[in-house]
Amino acid sequence: MADSPPRPIPPYVDIRRSKRRKRTVSAYRDGERVIVLMPDRLSAAEEARWVETMLARLEKQRSRSRVSDEKLLARAHELACRHLPEVPEPASVRWVSNQNRRWGSCTPADRSIRLSTRLQSMPAWVVDYVLVHELAHLVEPSHNAAFWKLVHRYPKAERAEGYLEGVSAAANLDLEDF
Repeated sequence: MADSPPRPIPPYVDIRRSKRRKRTVSAYRDGERVIVLMPDRLSAAEEARWVETMLARLEKQRSRSRVSDEKLLARAHELACRHLPEVPEPASVRWVSNQNRRWGSCTPADRSIRLSTRLQSMPAWVVDYVLVHELAHLVEPSHNAAFWKLVHRYPKAERAEGYLEGVSAAANLDLEDF
């Protein structure tokens, strides 16, 4: 029995091939677009099969990782208790879709925290890092040494920073520094 031909690649998918990438294929969401990173040497049929596979994986990941604003607030509270007990309780923590140059933001005056929906497809420890980062702004509004000392109480801070830098670089995003 012959393999059925792969479906055409949807218009919202950007394929980025790399001569340096040898074996791995990865994908992530960037707003409404899906970016698929793959080796340059793959055939058109392999490319189409990988796109289909990666779209299925992203959808499965998205359905698993859909966290409501209420659960996000509860997670922020849990992280604050564990890593930043001196931080005041945030008044609100919510997902927003209009942050294209940041992963998150915080308004200390009203204790509100907003996370970019682009984080929803990322590992939970990366979302936790961004939450800790924004929680730290509730006591240190600027990115001074005291602020970074608070943020780096989160055990996976450096790993998450590297992850986010890698995603930004792969997508050619010109994000503001944290």
